[in-house]
Amino acid sequence: MLRIKKNDTVYVIAGRDKGKTGKVLTVLPEQNRVIVEGVNVVKKGMRKRSEEQPGGIITLEAPMHLSNLMLFCRSCNKPTRIKINVLKDNSRARVCSRCKEAI
Repeated sequence: MLRIKKNDTVYVIAGRDKGKTGKVLTVLPEQNRVIVEGVNVVKKGMRKRSEEQPGGIITLEAPMHLSNLMLFCRSCNKPTRIKINVLKDNSRARVCSRCKEAI
C-alpha cells in the first residue's frame, strides 16, 4: 500500500526542487513514482501531430520517486511521517506522527 495518494500535498526532501510543496496529480504504483504539480518540470521537444497540436518545446512535470517526498500535514503545517492505524471495522486511516491528526 502506498502512503501517498492522488490530491495529497507533498514536500520534496531531495533533488533539485528540494523544499518545494505541491499537489499529487498522478500516482504510478508499479514504478513507485508520482507526478507532482509544479515540481520536477522538464522541457521536451514534441513533433507536430496535427494542425491543432503544433510542435515545439513544451514544459511538463516528470515523475518523481516516492523516496524523495514526504506527506505535508495541514494541521501541523510541516512535512511529516505518517502511521497507518487499523480501525475496528478493519479499515485503515493515515495519521500524522507529530500531531496524531487524521490525514
